[in-house]
Amino acid sequence: MFKNTVTDLLEKALVERPDLFLIDFSIDSSNHIKVIIDGDNGVLVEDCMFISRAIEHNLDREEQDFSLEVMSAGATAPLVHNRQYKKNIKRTLEVRTPTDKIEGILTKATDDTITLEWKVREPKPVGKGKVTVKKEANIAYKDIVEAKVMIKF
Repeated sequence: MFKNTVTDLLEKALVERPDLFLIDFSIDSSNHIKVIIDGDNGVLVEDCMFISRAIEHNLDREEQDFSLEVMSAGATAPLVHNRQYKKNIKRTLEVRTPTDKIEGILTKATDDTITLEWKVREPKPVGKGKVTVKKEANIAYKDIVEAKVMIKF
């Protein structure tokens, strides 16, 4: 009953703010509510406060004891939602599939696939030395085991 109420409140808040989307949501046995969100334009503290208030202000602490934690996905968290790929176009990703591990720049994100581009040094077809070659891979979301944004300094 409590989980259903919280779920409904969370869904209503996300409908009100279509730029935000849910990454993870859980309620443990001690009624600790944990909500992880992301947004098409990132997540501000005010966004977390909005979701927190939408839940907390509609629950009665006299009826149910609970704790609430609302946070953003974080820079090092793996990408889990297709909308996260679209907002990270032009950033470097490390993508693991069942057969490969590719690090490249995300150039495109459609409803079904992503496109990564990267450069490698390969031997010249004729003669000695190496040449820089541009590679590209189209990867279906269903084939992605894990994808992370690589933070470069």
